[in-house]
This record gives sequence, structure tokens and C-alpha cells, in this order.
Amino acid sequence: MPIVAVDDTDSRERGMCTTYVATRIAERLADAGARVRRRLLVRLNPAVKHKTRGNAAVALHVTGVDAEAAASVAAETVAEFAAAADPRTSPGVVVADVDVAGDPFDPTGSPIPDAVAAFARRALRERLSVAEAVELADERGFRHVAVGSAGGASEADAVAGRGRIGALAAVGAPAAFGDWTVERIAYRELDRCGTPREVDVESVFAAADEGYPTVWDTVDRETGKAVCVPNAPGPILYGIRGDDAAECRAAAAAVDGERVERATTFLTNQGTDAHLSPGRIGDLRDGAGYRVAGAVASAPETKRGGHVHVDVASDDAGAGADGEKDADRLRAVAFAPTGRFRDRVRALRPGDRITLCGEHEVRDDADGPESTLKLEKFAVRDLVRTAPAVPTCPDCGRSMSSAGSDQGYRCRDCGTSAPGKVAEPIERDLETGWYEVPPSARRHVAKPLVRGGFDAPTHPER
Repeated sequence: MPIVAVDDTDSRERGMCTTYVATRIAERLADAGARVRRRLLVRLNPAVKHKTRGNAAVALHVTGVDAEAAASVAAETVAEFAAAADPRTSPGVVVADVDVAGDPFDPTGSPIPDAVAAFARRALRERLSVAEAVELADERGFRHVAVGSAGGASEADAVAGRGRIGALAAVGAPAAFGDWTVERIAYRELDRCGTPREVDVESVFAAADEGYPTVWDTVDRETGKAVCVPNAPGPILYGIRGDDAAECRAAAAAVDGERVERATTFLTNQGTDAHLSPGRIGDLRDGAGYRVAGAVASAPETKRGGHVHVDVASDDAGAGADGEKDADRLRAVAFAPTGRFRDRVRALRPGDRITLCGEHEVRDDADGPESTLKLEKFAVRDLVRTAPAVPTCPDCGRSMSSAGSDQGYRCRDCGTSAPGKVAEPIERDLETGWYEVPPSARRHVAKPLVRGGFDAPTHPER
């Protein structure tokens, strides 16, 4: 009773989609008398450079067929449909002979080996090698196949079948993650791939309104964009995401457009923040997702291209001096595609205490390596509510003037004095709680605020 997993079958230019290939594998296994019990769509580390689009692998939990026969069907189907002509595409199949008739999602009694579950967790937060995946698969007696081109020949760890990394991670995912959502994917006729999709946007918005908040990230109401309809030249017509399979199917059925050739419902780690680990500013790895706390250390700055930058110091480092390059300081960036989210970042002030979520990257600039976090969401923990201001004379109401260096302030008319500036209340355009990028800019694996479970009030984007 195997788990059949596949990854890296698509291409940025040539299209295709790993979920589509897996759907065709499932159909052929069913034709051979097998039963597909579950279909898992597993998002992997979004920071991996050689990913195609969403960096997803798929696993099928199958009964009624042995592992050898399942591997043969999977390999033949991948060879037929994968975009292996693209040298950057390197398909891989892993088939694990484990008892999926039990509960692979049970953290205390899953039939999935602990080492494979640990590999899956790392695949969301690290860059793993094919060699490591192959070694682990061999240790556990899993069948694995490299299909088509080796791809990625310029990379140090590249060998044929790089997709075996994601496929093995998809095998281990049920025992690795405790939060799962749903996506209902509708596929168009394969010969229409590369042509404009015919989807009635009004019907998409109506379906989104009906299903919200159980169904989420279907549209971006601010921009008028149907987020569920992709732009890539693959076979997906649209994908409806949410927390309930029946609600997602109902929303998908309400969308009008071109003929849907086939449709599949996946259980997925999308929208779960599975890629984020707790971290500390000054101690972050390149190419990993983190949740970190700190204090705003500079005024936000809008730079060329519309990207908004702000420096954040670690909780135990303080804000530091202006212009100081501190190892315990992080440059947080809200990129232009995050749209209105940048206004939330622009509203921050030095001294605000915040929690940041996003992908960490080490960038080289003129002064050396710079630690950068690509923002996905942030929480305001404590806002600066006052600002230093020149004192006002209590007798005449006029602003006082400086009395000289370190001599405070004095009213020239009345002679009254004050030892220094005073704290004056200021209005803030932010409230405490969580803020997020809009649906049109959200990463697949990032958790939307509407799903709940956050440790402060939320301000969801729709």
C-alpha cells in the first residue's frame, strides 16, 4: 500500500504542472484497480533558487497495488507528461511501501519513518541535495526513479532526478506537519495550454464572497484580480483554496468559463506558514523563512522601484545609533508587488516593537553583506505614542527657544524656562496586531490572517 510521490515536472517557459501529472498518475492507477485514498500537495522551501513557480511536490496514498507496479505507472506517466525538454526541469519519483491504511498524520503512531518526516520539515526551511534524498530513500528501501533530463548541471549537487528531493519530502509530509488546508484544482483541456484562459471574473468574485472566510485567497478585492486564475502557461484553469473540501468544491462549481476537463481536490500545507521557524536577528540563515522579533531602528524609506525598506534591531540590541551597521540589525523590505501592504510598513516609527515574518536573504552591498527579510506579514506589539517636542510657555502659549547647548529652553517674552523637550502625543495610522500582504502577493505556503490562530488581533486583507 504505497505512497507515490513526484516533483519537478513543470517548466517556467513550457508550462505543465506537477499536480496535473500526479492527477494523471492517479487516474492510471485507478484504471489498474488501485484506490487513491488521499492526494497531498506539498509546498517546499519558497527560497530555493531553481524552483519553477510554487515549488510543489505531490504524494498519492494508494491501496490495491504493490509498490513496484505503482512506481512503473508513475515513471511512465511522468515521462509522457513532464516538461523534461527544459534543461532546468529534472523530474523524480519516489514510491514508499508504507501502510497508508493507518493514519500517516498521527504524530505518535505514523507509519512514516521519523527520518523521512524530519527530511520533510527541513525541505520547507533548507536547501537539500539529491544525494541526501537518494541516500535516505535507499536506507528506507523506497523505490526512486530519475526521469528525463538531469537538468541544473551548473549546480554543485545536481544529478538526474532532482525532483526526488521534493518527492521524498512529500512522502514524509503527513508526519511532519499538523496544519492542513484544501485546494480544488480545475484543469483545462491540454491542447488549450498557452492560450488565454476564459474565466468569468464576476462569477469568481461571487463565488469568493459566498465562500469567505472558509474559502480564501480566491480574489484580491482591492485590485480586482482573480487570484485563483494563474498566468503561467500550464494546464490549471483555476484553484480554489480554503479550510473545507466541500466549500472549495462548491466555490469551484460556481465559477463560469471554458470547459473543465478534469478536477482534483488536494490536501495541502498551503496557507499554513510551515516554512517559518522562530529566529533571532543576527543569527539567521540565508534562504530560510523566519519569525523574528525586534524594534524599528530607522524611519521607513521608499527606494527606487517602490520598495519600502526599514531597519529593525534585535530585542536585546536596541535601536543603535543612526547609520550604525550592527550585526544584530536586519533590513526588512516590502517589495513593490505587495502593493498597499507597503503603506503599513511606511507607518512604522523608530522604537515600535514588532514581529516580522518572511524569507531571509543575505545581500551584498557597498558596505558588505546585508541581512534582508522579505516581508510576508508583521505584527505590531507596541507603538510609540509620543514624540519629543519643543516645550510651550505655560504663560503665553508660545513655543520656547533654545537657551543654549545643554541649557534647556526659555521663553523670550516671559522668561519662563524648561529643562528640555517634552513628550507630545502623536497620531498613528497603525493599531496593534497582525498585518499581511494582499492575496495577489501572498506566497502559497504563507498563512492568511483570516485563518485565525494568531497571537494578537488581525487585520486581514481580502
